[in-house]
Amino acid sequence: MRGKTRRQRVVCASILVLMAAGCRERHAPAPAAARPALVPAAVRDAALARARVWFPPAIPIESVDFSLNPPGEGSFDPASDVECSFTPKPIGGTTPKFFCTMPDGDVLKIKYGEPNGEIPAELAATRLLSALGFPTDRMYRVHRVRCLGCPLLPQQALQCLAKGGPTLLCMEGASASHVVSFEHVAIERPLDGRKIEAVDDQGWSWYELDRIDPRAGGSPRPHVDALRLIAVLLAHWDNKGGNQRLLCAPGHDAADGSCDAPIAMIQDLGATFGPKKTDLVNWKRAPIWTDPRACRVSMSSLPFGGATFAERQISEEGRQFTARLLRALTRAQIATLFEAAGVSGFNHMIGEAHSTAAWTDAFLAKVDAIASAGPCPAIPQD
Repeated sequence: MRGKTRRQRVVCASILVLMAAGCRERHAPAPAAARPALVPAAVRDAALARARVWFPPAIPIESVDFSLNPPGEGSFDPASDVECSFTPKPIGGTTPKFFCTMPDGDVLKIKYGEPNGEIPAELAATRLLSALGFPTDRMYRVHRVRCLGCPLLPQQALQCLAKGGPTLLCMEGASASHVVSFEHVAIERPLDGRKIEAVDDQGWSWYELDRIDPRAGGSPRPHVDALRLIAVLLAHWDNKGGNQRLLCAPGHDAADGSCDAPIAMIQDLGATFGPKKTDLVNWKRAPIWTDPRACRVSMSSLPFGGATFAERQISEEGRQFTARLLRALTRAQIATLFEAAGVSGFNHMIGEAHSTAAWTDAFLAKVDAIASAGPCPAIPQD
């Protein structure tokens, strides 16, 4: 390996390990990814009761620049080419993605491919929620990812290995010196914090939001209702428990697994602006209210019949709070949000869906529907 860089030697060693496994007739199934420790159900339930869903934005909403990637340590310039090394680590889901390791050892999740409506949907949804004050994972759009040691089809290669396929066949095109470039990509970094779960992949379901208790330190009803309304605006129909996350903010853990600063957040926002994931025609048709006079919301018309999102009445305070957040955004900001997410540059878009103006008009119409409803009836107190 004389003359190779350290990064190339690392990739070469990884490939050799895979090649050695491939000398057997079948590749052994990949080990399950390490999971955080589980907590007793009572501890998890107490954390949910104290959970916060909204925090005052660090940057005034009207000053947010949606053309930029999320700030902070580990951010990327949107025009950058990111170089990393393929990491043959199991990864779930059905859309194209893989793990890739930076020269400093930082492991990134790369979502790639076209058509892949999850990429613009998740970029736009996470930036919107973050700007409004709702915690999300960090999604970065970059010009290109250059993956050293990648197979030609990373997602299929990982699925092949997980099913016990021959390594040489699964890893077709991979070598220690070969770079595969991916455009139309998004890089994901999870929000810092420890998952609070009593069972694997539990997350939280939308009907459980009723258990958040402001008397225990949880978010007040208007903030919870705002999260519900924003989820409806986004048409977040793939809302099974595992697509939300209950986590403990760094530095707030107790030895027994409890947490004094729990956060309830949406974890996976790829199935939004649809229901077909960045699907303007059907997104425009998805209503905000099932009954605007009664301020009732539902996702029953979306896939899975609403899944974990049961019909709920929104409080007048929650409607007004949501409207104030959304009204702080300017038309120019919203247009930039959709342009930076890539709606005009992804080939699976057709017709007016290539137009950021059309997306902006649809967004503002939904904001108007929230602002013009009500006044919402009083909600009986427990």
